[in-house]
Amino acid sequence: MEYDYTDEELEEIKRRKMLEYQRLLEAKRLEEERRRAELERERMLRALLTPEARRRLSNLKLVRPELVETIEVQLIQLVQAGRLKPPITDRTLKIILAEIARRSRRNIRIKFRGLR
Repeated sequence: MEYDYTDEELEEIKRRKMLEYQRLLEAKRLEEERRRAELERERMLRALLTPEARRRLSNLKLVRPELVETIEVQLIQLVQAGRLKPPITDRTLKIILAEIARRSRRNIRIKFRGLR
């Protein structure tokens, strides 16, 4: 069974296909842009961190990738602002990580009320 499309139906199909193609191109462009930024961040970190400090961040990234990404960006910004001098050693990184942990620690209180 053959179906004859009207010109309007064909135009609608073409329009949908074009929109789908444009969305795919945009997604690909955004992914390439994200990847380029990631490579640039990695390049900068190689120049700023000692091998031991890079290893520590890599290990932490396995457990807390979103935290490490934030820390990496902040380290780069601190160096660019002149507030931190490279190379960033493992000792310095541990101090920074401890400070972040101290600031983000929440006080959790559990109150027990007597059972009756």
